[in-house]
Amino acid sequence: MAKIIILITGLAGIAFIAWWFFGKHTVQTKMAKVSKNKQSVDIAVKGGYSPEKVILKRGIPATLNFKRLDSASCLDHVIFSDLGINQKLPEGKVESVKIDTTKAGEYNWQCSMNMFHGKVIVK
Repeated sequence: MAKIIILITGLAGIAFIAWWFFGKHTVQTKMAKVSKNKQSVDIAVKGGYSPEKVILKRGIPATLNFKRLDSASCLDHVIFSDLGINQKLPEGKVESVKIDTTKAGEYNWQCSMNMFHGKVIVK
């Protein structure tokens, strides 16, 4: 009986790992709110980023407001390599990051350990 339980547990673990790495996961996407010639998006930082994909309008000044709700040290910075941004995210506080929207394109961000990712799309 113990061998059957171990086998079932092992197979369940393998199935979970396969789903985690190879399964299709939905990505939450959010359009920026435009008000008075400015746009902004609030992003929760808890076990990753929510939303993970942000759509901004080209030519309108943009701010991403990151609120870190997770104590993991990996999530204590947000890095936009293409934009030269490496912003510290203090736990429990909102940290605003200004995004250059003069050029259309896709700009990725990640945590300091490159485990969690997000994307800004400027249209």
